[in-house]
Amino acid sequence: MAAHLKKRVYEEFSKVVVQQQQHEEVSAKKLRLTKPSKSAALHVDLCKATSPADALQYLLQFARKPVEAESVEGVVRILLEHYYKVGQFFGGPKLCLRFIGLDLRPQWELDDGWQIPPAPPVRKRTAHERAKELYSSGEFSSGRKWGDDAPKEEIDTGAVNLIESGACGAFVHGLEDEMYEVRIAAVEALCMLAQSSPSFAEKCLDFLVDMFNDEIEEVRLRSIHTMRKISNNIALREDQLDTVLGVLEDSSRDIREALHELLCCTNVSTKEGIHLALAELLKNLAKYPTDRDSIWKCLKFLGGRHPTLVLPLVPELLGTHPFFDTPEPDMDDPAYIAVLVLIFNAAKSCPTMPALFSDHTFRHYAYLRDSLWHLVPPLRLPGKKIASSSGPASLTLQEDPSQEFLQQSLERVFSLQHLDPQGTQELLEFTIRDLQRFGELQSDLAGMADFSAAYLRCQLLLIKALQEKLWNVAAPLYVKQNALALAAARQIMEETYKMEFMYSNVEHRQVVIIHHMRLQAKALQLIVTVRTTRGVEPLGICEKFLQEVDSFQRCFISELPQMQGSFVDKLLDLMPRLVTSKPSEVVKILRVTLRQSNFLCLPLPEKVHRATATIIEPTGESDNPLRFTSGLVVALDVDATLEHVQDPQSTVKVQVMGMEPRSSPCWAGVGSTYLYYRFAAGTRACAEWDRTRSNPPMTDLLPPSEGSIEGTLLFGKPVKVYIMPKPARR
Repeated sequence: MAAHLKKRVYEEFSKVVVQQQQHEEVSAKKLRLTKPSKSAALHVDLCKATSPADALQYLLQFARKPVEAESVEGVVRILLEHYYKVGQFFGGPKLCLRFIGLDLRPQWELDDGWQIPPAPPVRKRTAHERAKELYSSGEFSSGRKWGDDAPKEEIDTGAVNLIESGACGAFVHGLEDEMYEVRIAAVEALCMLAQSSPSFAEKCLDFLVDMFNDEIEEVRLRSIHTMRKISNNIALREDQLDTVLGVLEDSSRDIREALHELLCCTNVSTKEGIHLALAELLKNLAKYPTDRDSIWKCLKFLGGRHPTLVLPLVPELLGTHPFFDTPEPDMDDPAYIAVLVLIFNAAKSCPTMPALFSDHTFRHYAYLRDSLWHLVPPLRLPGKKIASSSGPASLTLQEDPSQEFLQQSLERVFSLQHLDPQGTQELLEFTIRDLQRFGELQSDLAGMADFSAAYLRCQLLLIKALQEKLWNVAAPLYVKQNALALAAARQIMEETYKMEFMYSNVEHRQVVIIHHMRLQAKALQLIVTVRTTRGVEPLGICEKFLQEVDSFQRCFISELPQMQGSFVDKLLDLMPRLVTSKPSEVVKILRVTLRQSNFLCLPLPEKVHRATATIIEPTGESDNPLRFTSGLVVALDVDATLEHVQDPQSTVKVQVMGMEPRSSPCWAGVGSTYLYYRFAAGTRACAEWDRTRSNPPMTDLLPPSEGSIEGTLLFGKPVKVYIMPKPARR
């Protein structure tokens, strides 16, 4: 089969292969594979193929070459013949060939005139039939046709079908294949084609919706993700929406949350569809209360996308009457909050909707605006100013009072070198307190405030560790200062790593200042280590530190002119002396340099957001332990919300710490929503701590603090879960 396919490909493509030169002033010329060099190159490539799939790959490499409009018909005839050969793979017994065929199919371009009928059966022609067709077509042996150089009218590129409509039936066969891998490949192929053609997206919508009822969970999940990618090109009918909403009854949490995300970006065509979606989501909320946050977020976007469809439903949803007063709903009901989230987000784009609200609806809006500000937008209510927490949008950085306060707080620390040590510490403590409180009040600027407070906290720790009265003691009496300095160095290192890896949109200038602060912490650690260690070890530590200083200079050499008077600037001037000095002399130089160096002011970090993790499930409020048989595996359902996390699949892990004295931490990635933990038969009932950690690429080794794991950063509050292993039955 492979040899025959290679022969056929060589025969066909030695006749017609065209390369188009895209220049505006130079007309395109045809380049055919009739030269021995190109024919030989094609033949060599085909000889490398060991299977029909490999030969098909080489075929596609030449099939993707651009062609001229006048030669499209001849090339299409050749490509179509091989395309039908690919279609034969779908009926073959081998899974890999069917999978490859579906995986390669989206690489052809689309045409708006495609249909999706079943592909017609193709019979393999004999050599006599091919020779007869060649003779009757009036084609020379070189591939040129009779009269192909005659003047022709301009061809509309939109009217040229690269593939006949019957060939698309292979997608239907792929979606109905008995192997789920083939069905997944068919779904992905339809997605790629539908993204480039809105008309094709509408035609394949019914087939994608039918895949929501597949028996394999992975196929259903992939179908939901596929429809979300093409949601901007489609609008769901009521029958299609009914099929989609039926997936909300699925027991898999991943499926339900994926469907909530799909509804966030789906276009619904009628108000009955909006009402149906709301009713099904409320049923989902009643059956699975843990989906509350996901459903509220879904209704937020659903109402914002369909304000005109929500408007006629407002009296019915709020239960209002034009003549009679209706009872006030309970604000503790999650279903009622879900309805209000839908209505308030629709009212943002519909100014006539607030006129339909009752008095208690306005009170509920004020309550939700304060408690669920991320779900309820600011509205222009009758007789009231627009509710906004961030001020007018026209304010610039200097005119915004909130950002102006941040800027003044950072500029205030410029005068640190002119104050006495006690005044410096008090000013830093007050500024850090103000920034932390500001971050709690202004949630949209919390990242900027926390980032600035973390940097000032590092500077405060460094100043406290370098107090003169604690260093003017003999080395044997250095126990207190040793512990204080090591703790300060460890905390500064941890804070700088958090600033670098747990905040997004950090600018290059801020990264340089972070590395500079980390270098100062390493110098402090070196001072403590050398003063308390004897032998050859301090010499190696000093050499390593000098290498890090040299690495800092090479990495940030362009920023050094702006760091005049800083620690690294003075250190580079003293490098010749440090290289030839003993460790004790290096310690004295570093301590004096740390005390006399200027404080680098951090520029205002604009658009900086802190990575956060909120564990929703388990809540940690239940006293009922998880009971299971010892020696077996227990599954803990974990649901957490990650915000502003870069590459969570590879950097975020869930840590489980046991209360046993010799228990080691258990890690689980975010690709799964379950933690699997096993306990021995002699394990006593205890509590487990569930934490969310990030593992950035740290290169510096510090003694881990109590309860921490080396190379990881904790960025979520721990949750306590009780477990009770039962003895195994004999």
